Amino acid sequence: MAEGTATAAGAGPDVNTAGNPTEVAMAYLQDEKTEADIANLNLGELDITTDEFILDEVDIHIQANLEDDLVKEALKTGVDLRQYSKQVEAELQRIEQASIKDYIKESQNIALLHNQITACDSILERMEGMLSGFQSDLSSISSEIQTLQQQSVSMNVRLKNRQAVRSHLSQLVDELVVPGAMISTILDSPVTEQEFLEQLHELNTKINFAKELSFRETLACSDIQDIVDRLKLKAVSKIREFILQKIYSFRKPMTNYQIPQNTLLKYRFFYQFLLANERTVAKEIRDEYVDTMSKIYYSYFKSYSGRLLKVQYEEVADKDDLMGVEDTAKKDILHGFFSKPSLKSRNTIFTLGQRGAILSPAELEGPILVPHTAQRGDSRYPYETLFRSQHYALLDNGCREYLFLSDFFMVAGNSALDLFNSIMGKTLSMFLKSMSTYVSDCYDSIAVFLCIHIILRFRAITAKRNIPALDKYWEAVLELLWPRFELILEMNISSIRNTDPQKLGVLDTRPHYITRRYAEFSSAIVSINQTFPNERTNALLGQLQIEVENFVLKMAAEFPSRRDQLIFLINNYDMMLSVLMERAADDSKEVEGFQQLLLARTQEFIEEILSPPFGGMIAFVKEAEALMEKGQLDRLKNDEARITQLVRGFSSTWKQSVEAMSQDVMRSFTNFKNGTSIIQGALTQLIQYYHGFHKVLNQPTFRSLAVRSELINLHHLMVEVKKHKPNF
Repeated sequence: MAEGTATAAGAGPDVNTAGNPTEVAMAYLQDEKTEADIANLNLGELDITTDEFILDEVDIHIQANLEDDLVKEALKTGVDLRQYSKQVEAELQRIEQASIKDYIKESQNIALLHNQITACDSILERMEGMLSGFQSDLSSISSEIQTLQQQSVSMNVRLKNRQAVRSHLSQLVDELVVPGAMISTILDSPVTEQEFLEQLHELNTKINFAKELSFRETLACSDIQDIVDRLKLKAVSKIREFILQKIYSFRKPMTNYQIPQNTLLKYRFFYQFLLANERTVAKEIRDEYVDTMSKIYYSYFKSYSGRLLKVQYEEVADKDDLMGVEDTAKKDILHGFFSKPSLKSRNTIFTLGQRGAILSPAELEGPILVPHTAQRGDSRYPYETLFRSQHYALLDNGCREYLFLSDFFMVAGNSALDLFNSIMGKTLSMFLKSMSTYVSDCYDSIAVFLCIHIILRFRAITAKRNIPALDKYWEAVLELLWPRFELILEMNISSIRNTDPQKLGVLDTRPHYITRRYAEFSSAIVSINQTFPNERTNALLGQLQIEVENFVLKMAAEFPSRRDQLIFLINNYDMMLSVLMERAADDSKEVEGFQQLLLARTQEFIEEILSPPFGGMIAFVKEAEALMEKGQLDRLKNDEARITQLVRGFSSTWKQSVEAMSQDVMRSFTNFKNGTSIIQGALTQLIQYYHGFHKVLNQPTFRSLAVRSELINLHHLMVEVKKHKPNF
């Protein structure tokens, strides 16, 4: 109802001029009546049929009217449409009258609403005017803001330009001004004062700045140039005097030069200042340092090396101390009555012993030897110990010196190496000359090989420390040592190859001293060579092993019986294998080779010792087994007497034979463990042969033999045999 009222108030043509609420309501009612008439007219048209409509359109309208809810209801009730139309019209009139009453009742509200709408319209009109004014004000403010922004940008640019100019000018003024504190400090303070060092930094900055300004031809530079130059000369003079005093202090006897070196490192900027501003003085200091330290190192190492040689073993290997040379121990004993006695501690030639400990990290980088202390204790050392001490001192001093040169003199790369060589070159040349003299007359291959591996480890240490200064020296030393080691090894190989077994004295089945020398030497070289393998060394050891194997075979051939030959071979192979396995790896080529040789000769010896007491039975078993494979066992059917003799002979003598065999084996072999192994192998082989003997006699060909009942039960034989196994 209110919605219809509002619509009428907005649509009436005369509402704006009428002041009476009743008249306004009547105008809206007139409009409503017109709409009702139109509705009645539409209802009346449902029954009118004219020829002006096309049949299709009529059908459409009829169908549309039939869809109307009111029409559906009327048709459903079956009333007359005309009567129903009149009823609807009466209902509409009634509703119209009710609506008129409602409009009249609400006429005052409608009029009030109209007045309110009119008042709102005037308010909105005034607001529109205000907003239009505000918009124009905003437009003017925006233009003012743009103007202010442009002015701000311009002022900011001017400010930055002034600040930049001020910064450059203030820096220029600061760099040009020489403070009184700087002048007094440079002139009066000792160079060791921290304040002097700080002012020296400032002076260096001003000198560099003055040089830069002079290139630009700045007039203000001439105002301070004279003062800066005089301060520079004074500073250079004081620094030169200080550094030279420190260098001269190195020359005092018993001076630990590392202390003044550490002091110089604290003032490394002094040399940097000289190098930048007075190269002549810097070169003078550098040359003086090189000359001083070169003499100090040369004097120290020459004296130290000479004192070390005094604690070396007096007896050293000579050209006759080769592996294949005849053992002269007895001659030496006789000779000892007519000459001075041997030293208590003599360096071994073919045995490593405790000498290999020199390569352990604790020994390798341990404290160096003090010669006068060793002399006082009457101690003597092998050459490799002296070599290690000498070169560890060189490594320690060389690394420290290289780092000092790189840090203090500010050099790197080839320049650092050249400076290092100018200091240490004389010392290194002295080392190489001394070593060349020693090596040319050295026949101690283990000492040379240990020296090689000491150098290899020292080279790895310098590489880990990233110190390349001694690399060329290490290579030069190795070029001296490797050829000498190979030459000594080849001399030993030749000595074994040229050995005449008939000139080596009385034959003995025990391990030969030459094979023992080889075993000790080979195990020493193999154990040392494991860390830094060398193919040339392995090849020479292979040649040496071949010659030793040939020598053992030549020596064995000197024995008249095969049994003694086998005992000699087994004893020597077992001894060499035992010594090698103490130091070398179990899978090394040398160990595997001697294991195969020992196994083959041991098996042959077992057959040899079983042959005298049980040879008949063994021969019969082998013959019978061969005929069994061919199916011709019947050929032995007539050997009943032979079989009877074998069965009864074994039953009556096997215990005594086994006992005698065991004792003989234990007497023949120096290694009880090896002898035990051979006895066990022999007894096992005997049981296998007797088992084969049983198997043959159980064949149909021999089942009728009565002597089969005299065979010893195999299990009983095994139990009895176990009683004869020695335990070691």
